[in-house]
Amino acid sequence: MHVRKNDIVKLLAGDHKGATGKVLSVDHGDGRVLVEGVNFVWKHLRRSQQHPHGARIQKEAPVHISKVAVICQSCNKPTRVVMKELEKAGRTRICRKCKQAVTPEG
Repeated sequence: MHVRKNDIVKLLAGDHKGATGKVLSVDHGDGRVLVEGVNFVWKHLRRSQQHPHGARIQKEAPVHISKVAVICQSCNKPTRVVMKELEKAGRTRICRKCKQAVTPEG
């Protein structure tokens, strides 16, 4: 997949189009990513010891991987990435625009 955990991505479609955020997790099976601060949904909790009256909390929901683009750290633009075999680093993701290696933050 072109997106990895800790990447900074930009949303390309949907209600949050144009928003940027950090990838918290990637689900390879469903092809979805969880982006920090984007696509909030309400989660209703039943009564428990922690929430005696129940609760209604807001949390992030995953978005489809085709709706996000990786932001290159070198050129600060959303870009497509290509996998290249480099002799010293092995397989690496390369930015299509500036031809620099794209590495996740953190």
